[in-house]
Amino acid sequence: MFSITNKLRLWLSVSSILVLIGVSLIIYPGLKLGIDFTGGTLIELSFDDEVEKIDFENELTSFVSENDVDLGQPYVLRTSEGGYIVRVKEMTNDDHVALSEHLTSKIGVFTEQRFTTIGPTVGNTLKTRSIWAIFTAAVVMVLYIAFAFRNIPRKLSPWKFGIIAVIALIHDLIITIGIFVLIGNFTSFEVNTLFVTALLIILGYSVNDTIVIFDRVRENVFNQERGDTFKEVAERGLRQSIARSINTSLSTLIPLFSLFFLGGESIKWFVLTLIVGLIIGTYSSLFLATPLLVYWRKKK
Repeated sequence: MFSITNKLRLWLSVSSILVLIGVSLIIYPGLKLGIDFTGGTLIELSFDDEVEKIDFENELTSFVSENDVDLGQPYVLRTSEGGYIVRVKEMTNDDHVALSEHLTSKIGVFTEQRFTTIGPTVGNTLKTRSIWAIFTAAVVMVLYIAFAFRNIPRKLSPWKFGIIAVIALIHDLIITIGIFVLIGNFTSFEVNTLFVTALLIILGYSVNDTIVIFDRVRENVFNQERGDTFKEVAERGLRQSIARSINTSLSTLIPLFSLFFLGGESIKWFVLTLIVGLIIGTYSSLFLATPLLVYWRKKK
């Protein structure tokens, strides 16, 4: 019979390669940060008439030269609805009014769907708080799991369960972020507060799946037969949980895929982050966390 815990070397090899690739991508080229973290102005426009992207960009350049305005390097994205999303340096109210008048006179009547300005100080604050939010969540999870498994036999140590659960979470985060570094280099994706929110949701989902499996292992420890090794007990608990984990993940993925293909543009990347993180989280809960627990116990 195929044993999941016996294949730790395989699962660890796959995870190590993916984590190393993820870390390398995070270092270079790194995540493409949105205005939530860098500061700047985001404008979303929809025109009554069809406007070619190159003409729109030329008009931005023309506005900058005519009004001696510093907008940095404008980033223009064509939306699926035929409008435009423009990201520039932080824009004053006077520059905003002047740009609106310029575009109306040169291109035609348009509707401003969104105008958002975030200062660099606010962006740096959001960046710092996002990192602290993820770090704090991981620490609290270790403490919670250690407390929840405090009745486990001392030879197993409740801290092992908590530490391995967080190792699995770090694994999930690094691989997910690495994937979105790649996506950001080929698409319009940028890291914003919604992306950080999705990462926190992934943390919660992944640790929940891992705890359910660990809880089954704990029950089997208390009910194990004489002569059973911890490896056999853990493998039994894993097999008892695998169908539940996969079914739960699939039932969650179905509505997420529906949202991704049928939902609005504003939540597209948020939903995709949840999809990627959920798949990776399910993998780590089943094929990484419990085998690592068995390995740690065996080494001791």
